[in-house]
Amino acid sequence: MSAINERAEVMTRRTLDIIFSIGALVLAGLILVLGLVLQNQANFANDYVHDQLAAQQITFTPADALSPEENAQCLQDNAGEALVTGKQAECYANSYIGLHLSEVNDGKTYAQTSSEARAIEDQDSPEAQELNAKVQTLFRGETLRGLLLTSYGFSIFGDRAQTAAYVCYLIALVLFLAAIAGFIHAATKSAEHQIVMQSSTE
Repeated sequence: MSAINERAEVMTRRTLDIIFSIGALVLAGLILVLGLVLQNQANFANDYVHDQLAAQQITFTPADALSPEENAQCLQDNAGEALVTGKQAECYANSYIGLHLSEVNDGKTYAQTSSEARAIEDQDSPEAQELNAKVQTLFRGETLRGLLLTSYGFSIFGDRAQTAAYVCYLIALVLFLAAIAGFIHAATKSAEHQIVMQSSTE
């Protein structure tokens, strides 16, 4: 047969404020570190994309040289500018390269055109030579388009890491302010109020 003894533990509000404030400071520090790591990754992604695209030395067609078909808003917005960002890479790949590739062989892709060219028995015929020239054009165009879209995709990871870093900074700031408020309250007379907590032991 066991007896149950109840014991009352007394803690002041000041002690509780200090405990919670220290905990909030520690958590704010950890979240801040996470935010700095995400910021570092975002900076790396943005710098890497910028440097790789800048090395290609691609410049958007000036506005007065755009054809009627090249009427995408992003082409007009970036007219005459150097291609150095992921968003610009997406625009150039889809609205410029993609447009002109669709005109090479009635919208057919490199794979489709290549199969069509190989099906011609006489590879020395003018038809075969014309198709093979289109195959090379599509191959180079689709390769560049794919590389630009890969850069765009990499830049998206950088943008999301940057957003996550901002969220971490905000949470860390809220926790830091809450901790400061807790320490300030702990210094007031009202913090001397005692809190009784019941605990049971067998």
